[in-house]
Amino acid sequence: MPRVALIVHGGAWSIPAELENAHLEGVRRAVTDTLPKLQDGCSALDAVQAAVEILEDDPTFDAGRGSFLNAAGEVELDAMIMDGATLRLGAVAAIQNILHPIAVARLVMECTEHCLLVGSGALAFARSVGIHEVAARELVTARELAFYEKVRDDPSYTASQLFEPAPMDTVGAVALDQQGNLAAATSTGGIPRKLPGRVGDSPLVGAGTYADNECGAASATGLGEAIMKVLLTKTACDSLAHCLPMDAARQAVQVLQRRASGMGGVILIDRAGNYGFAHNTSRMAFAYSDPDGEIVARLQA
Repeated sequence: MPRVALIVHGGAWSIPAELENAHLEGVRRAVTDTLPKLQDGCSALDAVQAAVEILEDDPTFDAGRGSFLNAAGEVELDAMIMDGATLRLGAVAAIQNILHPIAVARLVMECTEHCLLVGSGALAFARSVGIHEVAARELVTARELAFYEKVRDDPSYTASQLFEPAPMDTVGAVALDQQGNLAAATSTGGIPRKLPGRVGDSPLVGAGTYADNECGAASATGLGEAIMKVLLTKTACDSLAHCLPMDAARQAVQVLQRRASGMGGVILIDRAGNYGFAHNTSRMAFAYSDPDGEIVARLQA
């Protein structure tokens, strides 16, 4: 059996010192709680969903609880999950009142003939399959309300400022299971003061999320408008055909910066269970299990 592998991220941005521990503890917990399941034989799909749900539940990150508010003062969430064995995928975008949009994405993949559902249609589907809704206030933290009040009427505010000290915490997970199958999942609350209905890279195949047993699997974080222009996760996975995972991650981020002037990061696993990770922001919160099963949590690549 191949060695199982699991890596998660909690966003790439200039994480200030006072938030370091919360980010490190959050990504470490996602790996610590999920890795035993993977070692006991759970699928890569189940592992990435479980890890992302832990991060969605953590108000430290911009996903699920703790998400940014859009220009209308609402929370709209994006998420995607992909199976590297079959290339099946499920995604939701601009969905409201759901704590775990990654769970809805998984059911889109398994219960419909579609890949992506958006807005009110995504919420109607979630209701039809019994996903629990939450009040919008349960997804909003005091931190996000304060930030929204700060930027909502500021004509000078732009999304590029997100990589200065301000929350930017899309979450993601990539796994390799005992059967040699890969999977990836990504979830986000998007960017603050976005226009209602804006969709970022996270639920777009090859942009924020990608998995293919024939090459690798990856999850991205950063400014979605740049990431989707270069298909960051597909670019990283394609590079595995001619370079090691660490080089593939670095090269993909270099393409992001050179071709789209983008800021962000990517995590990936190749089909042999080797990790790659890179970012061009000052920090990226991520954690992984090393070959000895030890959990490593870091803020720097």
